[in-house]
Amino acid sequence: PRDAERPPSPRSPPMPSCELPVGTCPDMCPAAERIQREKERRLHRFEVVPGCCGDWPRADPQRAVKEYCRPAAGKPRPPPSQLRPPSVLLATVRYLASEVAESADASRAEVASFVADRLRAVRLDLALQGPGDAEAAVVLEAALATLLAVVARLGPDAEHGSEDPVLLQTQVQESFGSLRRCYAQSAGPHPRQAAFQGLFLLYNLGSVEALHEVLQLPAALRTSPPLHTALAVDAAFREGNAARLFRLLRTLPYLPSCAVQCHVGHARRRALARLACALSTPKGQALPLGFMVHLLALDGLSEAQDLCQRHGLPLDGEERVVFLRGRYTEKGPPHAGSCNVLVGSKLRGRTLEEVVMVEEEDEGVDRPSSP
Repeated sequence: PRDAERPPSPRSPPMPSCELPVGTCPDMCPAAERIQREKERRLHRFEVVPGCCGDWPRADPQRAVKEYCRPAAGKPRPPPSQLRPPSVLLATVRYLASEVAESADASRAEVASFVADRLRAVRLDLALQGPGDAEAAVVLEAALATLLAVVARLGPDAEHGSEDPVLLQTQVQESFGSLRRCYAQSAGPHPRQAAFQGLFLLYNLGSVEALHEVLQLPAALRTSPPLHTALAVDAAFREGNAARLFRLLRTLPYLPSCAVQCHVGHARRRALARLACALSTPKGQALPLGFMVHLLALDGLSEAQDLCQRHGLPLDGEERVVFLRGRYTEKGPPHAGSCNVLVGSKLRGRTLEEVVMVEEEDEGVDRPSSP
């Protein structure tokens, strides 16, 4: 992401919240909105009564989720009855992570579009009221983790889905901004702050501004295992050290892997370009595709073949790539691939809701040396 898209500095002065109300709406979607959207036929299929037939789908109070509506200038603030308190917002995020994100009868692009919009409404409800900083942080952490996961699950679907990947990227950056401002406004306790500051750096890998903001954090945070690892990954990415970078990426837990996935395609392309520069000759030098699979943490020989062919490199049979001078090309944006080794396999039988609510550090992973 471009530096211009970075969220504001966490050192921004805190906004006073003592005069803001606390929501009282007990449902994921206020009753008035459910009735209005049902009347206007603006219900998503995730929100209607299961099996509901006919031309006029009915809203299911247990499935409808408040949609995002941009606040209009001069429009009065919604009353507390239209705002969901932190406990309801957290339950809403858990519902989106457990029920909607795991939906088997919808495309990942449709899920991402719906979840991103409803999580945006969650952040707006928090901004319009005055919950405690600790409560707000827990909601924002869960919302950000859910959004990172559903965006990462898009994979190749992002290239031809209905949801604009740039808009999703903007939503992730805004989520980071909301959470990091929340951290900056209070001393905590925020038990997961180190992990989410690490996610921020991994999502913005290679950004000078993001690195600067992380380096301004207190020493206790900077030296924590999640941030120590994130800094090591960032250093390997900047240096173009593909062997170290992908070795580190293999060890990351699931959520950090989701955060860094958007940079995998670029890192693989840069590594392949360096190999082409070093090995290309007029007659061509061959390299086993198995080596490429290991070096770049690819999901198998077929993905290695696809990567090489995308960049104009010929294959010698099914197990070797030939580096011929003048053949390497770069067309279109880099392709990350399916990323099962680097991301999907790390769920290890857990549900997304379990990961969103408590992301434990993987035991037995060697802590990397200082970057």
